Amino acid sequence: MTQPLTILGIESSCDDTAAAVVRGTDVLASVVYGQTSLHAEFGGVVPEIAARAHAEKLDHCVEEAMAEAGLTFADLDGIAVTAGPGLIGGVLSGVMCAKGLSAATGLPLIGVNHLAGHALTPRLTDQLDYPYLMLLVSGGHCQFLIVEAQDRFQRIGGTIDDAPGEAFDKTARLLGLPQPGGPSVEMAARTGDPKRFALPRPLLNQQGCDMSFSGLKTAILRARDSVVLEKGGLTAQDQADLSASFQAAITDVLIEKTRRAVIAYLQLAPAKPAFAIAGGVAANQTIRGGLTTLCAGLDTDFVAPPLWLCTDNAAMIAYSGIERMTAGHRDDLTLSARPRWPLDERSAPMLGSGKKGAKA
Repeated sequence: MTQPLTILGIESSCDDTAAAVVRGTDVLASVVYGQTSLHAEFGGVVPEIAARAHAEKLDHCVEEAMAEAGLTFADLDGIAVTAGPGLIGGVLSGVMCAKGLSAATGLPLIGVNHLAGHALTPRLTDQLDYPYLMLLVSGGHCQFLIVEAQDRFQRIGGTIDDAPGEAFDKTARLLGLPQPGGPSVEMAARTGDPKRFALPRPLLNQQGCDMSFSGLKTAILRARDSVVLEKGGLTAQDQADLSASFQAAITDVLIEKTRRAVIAYLQLAPAKPAFAIAGGVAANQTIRGGLTTLCAGLDTDFVAPPLWLCTDNAAMIAYSGIERMTAGHRDDLTLSARPRWPLDERSAPMLGSGKKGAKA
């Protein structure tokens, strides 16, 4: 029998420096160095700071992952690296590190689309059969994809401006909550009243699966200013109620748009209908719960990878590298870092782009 491939994966597209070793569908090691403390005082990720931190930490991250896996480079079949999309300084740091390792060891180099890493994660965790429906939802991207193969994706909807994760981050800043915004808003929302503030549900009155979140941020700003004008500031309960109302609006939009996407996907008559979610926002338990209930009602399996595989990590990059290598794909030392790299190059670009639109 053919032995499963063993791949070292490297990820540095935003503010997480990561390395992992995957053999087949077994994650032998996964190491992630976060940068939250480096960017905390700026209220968001500073690309130059992120790139420098990646350059300083990548070799240590790789060394730790190899030690955790108990392997040497002689035990590997290849090196996979995120080649885009993302913050170009960070992507370039990872690509150059992988090129150096490939040149020194003679191992094949495989450039991976970061979004494909997320999209193929359900194949790593649950061995889903193609085709399945995927919702990528994070700080930099939000799109519905029908995953047909490791290199073939059909986008049937997405955000025309900001991604939900970006909206969570900006809402947290508006409410005086710490970064990263997603976990902070979710925690505050647990004790809040989601019906106190009447926030919009953008594009629900329009057909299709496209979404918009920039207007929702503006609505939160106005609601906050109204409370501040009335009371002279925000109480902890005000923060909780605003957070709960915002989270409810995001959840309602994602559930309705997902319902439409699943119905469109089911028209393909897949043998084993499945809907999967990945990306940082997939860690939100309220959103997960709503989508689980929705899929149960549509007789479609709901797959959500473990939380540590929803956020940026190198295990998904290594696994994507395995699928690409199995399909006969190799890169060489001319591999370039790409700030933009759409998964579905057959579809027209989305109409708008948020601050982190390079990843969308």
